Formats: sequence, C-alpha cells, structure tokens
Amino acid sequence: MPAVDLISIVITTYNRSEALLPVLAALAAQDDQDFEVVLADDGSSAIHQDAIASAASRFPVRLTHVWHPDVGFTASRVRNLGVAASAGAYIVLLDGDCVPETDFVRRHRGLREQGCFVNGSRVLLSGRLTQAVISGETSVYGRSTAFWLAQRFRGDASKLSGLLRLPDFAARKHARFRWKGIRSCNMGVWRKDYETVNGFDESFVGWGHEDADFVLRLHNAGMQRKNGFCATEVYHLWHQEASRTAESKNAATVRERMGSAQVLPTFGYSESRAAEDVVIRSWG
Repeated sequence: MPAVDLISIVITTYNRSEALLPVLAALAAQDDQDFEVVLADDGSSAIHQDAIASAASRFPVRLTHVWHPDVGFTASRVRNLGVAASAGAYIVLLDGDCVPETDFVRRHRGLREQGCFVNGSRVLLSGRLTQAVISGETSVYGRSTAFWLAQRFRGDASKLSGLLRLPDFAARKHARFRWKGIRSCNMGVWRKDYETVNGFDESFVGWGHEDADFVLRLHNAGMQRKNGFCATEVYHLWHQEASRTAESKNAATVRERMGSAQVLPTFGYSESRAAEDVVIRSWG
C-alpha cells in the first residue's frame, strides 16, 4: 500500500551531474521533508553513477537510483521504471536539469486534488546564469526578489513567475485536453491515476511528445489538468536541444489519438515493471 502522505519525486537524469547536483541541493533544502527522491537514470556512465552515490550518501531523505542500459532516448521507459521503484501515493515528475524552489514540495502538496493532475511551470535560465549555477558560483533557490529582478533585467531569466505565489482557484483547471504548455519536467499525478492509464507509452522513442500523449490519456480517463503557475515553478538550466528526429512521428501519433478515447498505451508501466535489465540502489 503506497504511503498516503509521502510524495515521490521521480527525476529523469542522463550523464549531466553538474546539472543534477544543484537540483538535489534544492530538494535537500525543502521546507516540507515528507518526500522521497527516485532518480530514473536513462543509462548514464559510471562517472555519473558515482556522482549520484556521493550525493545520496549525504541526502536528508530516502533516495533511490534506478538505472537501465543506454539504448538511446527512452524517457517514457525510464519514468515508468522510476515510478515502479517509488512508494508514495502522489508522484511528482521532475527533470534532472530543473532546480526547484524551496517550497516546491509543499506547493505541489497543496495543489494536489482527487481527479486532477498538476501541470507545473518553469522559468528558463540563460547559458550565462546556468554556467554560474553548475560551477557553484551562485544558486537559484531561496533567492531574493532583487536577485530575480536583476536576472530578468539582464535577460538571464525568461520570466518572474517564480517570485509569485497564487492560491488554488478554479481557473487553474482545464477539463479538456490542451497540447500547449504541457510540462512533464514538472508534473504531479496520483499513483492510482498513473496506473489507470498504465503510465507513459514506451513506444514513444526519441525526443518529443510522450508527455502530451500521457496527458491526453489522463484526460480520456476522466482526469482534469490543473495548472501550477505561480506556485510550482522550477528553474530550467540551459542546454543544447536534444535531437528531434523522432518528433514528427511522435506528434503524429498524438494527433491520431486525439480523435479517439484511448486510455491505455501500446506498451506501458505494467509491462515495464517486469524488466530484468534494471539496477536499483537506495540510500536513507
């Protein structure tokens, strides 16, 4: 039985320790510590795995590292594996280059609601500010209004919504599927709803739109999208764009499914849980 109050933060990661470590530092500084972290590793090298082990040994809450062999960009599969290794009744999906604010867990907890999933928000950071973060020169969580006004003025932050905190209200909800603004790099969903739609569709391989498909099937199963703007912002560290060679194929699959009532994926969470090529380590 999943722990009712425990939030499981499932973080996708791949060979970018310099980005993941600031994310973990921000999670260690959360003002709500009733959570666990599961690192869903898409086949990283031994160097990255060693960096994770070093950080995990000092982490204040339970941390689990789930690794499978590198066979290319398989975000759907690794998210499913990460969720399978988690214990909470509520899951927050996060990317390993998205630094949360210190109230991130508390805000997701406050917005969770039966029959809804939370589509989080992000602030894009420039290459210049990103370099300062990954080098340890500065941090971006727990900073002042003056700090963010300066970053915005210099063009190093895309918006100032990370400064604002709006309460829960009806306008956050959208009953119909809307493709725009879907953010699997910051999304909250009840485990039972994740299982209802059988998680992410692992037939989506390569970059793009596995998150839109997941959200579409949640809507088809009767869940409503709830936007987490001005509450759950994360600071997205800059990086070169991944190869988008599979984007058009994946997008075409989503468009085809938009005309249906499809809830289940081609190959999903329940099938992935039987995988034998997975290595799991835990601390705490």
